[in-house]
Amino acid sequence: MLNYLWGFMILIGIVVGALKGNIADVSNATINSSKEAVSLCITMLGIMAMWTGMMQVAKKCGLVASFTKALRPVIRFLFPDLPKGHIVNEYIASNMIANILGLGWAATPMGLMAMRELKKLNGNRETASCDMCTLLIVNISSLQLIPVNIIAYRSQYGSANPAEILMSGIVATSISTLAGVIFATVARKLSKLKERKR
Repeated sequence: MLNYLWGFMILIGIVVGALKGNIADVSNATINSSKEAVSLCITMLGIMAMWTGMMQVAKKCGLVASFTKALRPVIRFLFPDLPKGHIVNEYIASNMIANILGLGWAATPMGLMAMRELKKLNGNRETASCDMCTLLIVNISSLQLIPVNIIAYRSQYGSANPAEILMSGIVATSISTLAGVIFATVARKLSKLKERKR
């Protein structure tokens, strides 16, 4: 669906540029944007390699295991139906830790593995369980202490102080995460009430 949306937007941009007589500007913008995209990818590759490497170091020295233990009460609150000691708990914890550190790239594989395990626990049904929906909501709201992506973008585009958005980022993601958690908790309770009425 997104491919069609992007394709439609590109086509509309070209048509509008041609109708207004700015097709040369559209061509120049396309070439310049392509250069910027490659340059940004190289910048992000370096930052991604550094943070993913740090995540591996943290895993080897036991920091991830310690964070996983610290997150157990949070996981138990957000996912009360999960069996204790199941591997999905570790995947969810790793996903949350990576998101908190702003490592969306490192969080994605763990999130996918967690979702696969949650689907198995859901009996491979086509309808998502409350736990699957909660994981998705927590990922989308994504509390971040270090917004690595935005800092990298700001650095790439010449910001004098790329990290100055740290506090505002923490406030914004705290509010979005709180809203997501409240929504997921209320939705779970309503779902259980409906099941009891049946």
